[in-house]
Amino acid sequence: MNYNIFLIGPMGVGKSTIGRHLADILHQDFLDSDNEIEIRTGATIPLIFEYEGEIGFRKREQEIIIDVTNLKNIILSTGGGVVLNPVNRRLLKNRGYVIYLHADVDDLLERTANNDNRPLLKTGNPRTKLEALLKQRHHLYTEVADVTINTGKKNILEVVEAVLNHIGEL
Repeated sequence: MNYNIFLIGPMGVGKSTIGRHLADILHQDFLDSDNEIEIRTGATIPLIFEYEGEIGFRKREQEIIIDVTNLKNIILSTGGGVVLNPVNRRLLKNRGYVIYLHADVDDLLERTANNDNRPLLKTGNPRTKLEALLKQRHHLYTEVADVTINTGKKNILEVVEAVLNHIGEL
């Protein structure tokens, strides 16, 4: 395979986990945009949010997307809000095959419940926040995506198999 695969979707949907498995199977490099931000800044995502707010974080995210989408033969897991930026949406759409991993709010809540690295869920009601984020972003995910795959109650291997079926590697 000689093209990029970009995984988009809300936090907790499994982008990083699925991306690592795909990279192993397809012998491609795996990158996680949030991890790349942390490596370049030397700071955690929550710390960046604390000091720079979401606006500062989104600026850093755009810089990463510009750089990493220029690479070849990669699997990229993106942050949940990457689609908020029109530049990011254009770059993802034009530089690779975009897969929207989707799950309902109950599944996302279950998967993010014990993760302290989710600054947007540091709220009294994470369910309400996730519902609002999905309402705001779902149409942007579908606009950018070449395919949508529901990760819902599927295990990792079932999702990986669904992705491989869509990209014609099985």
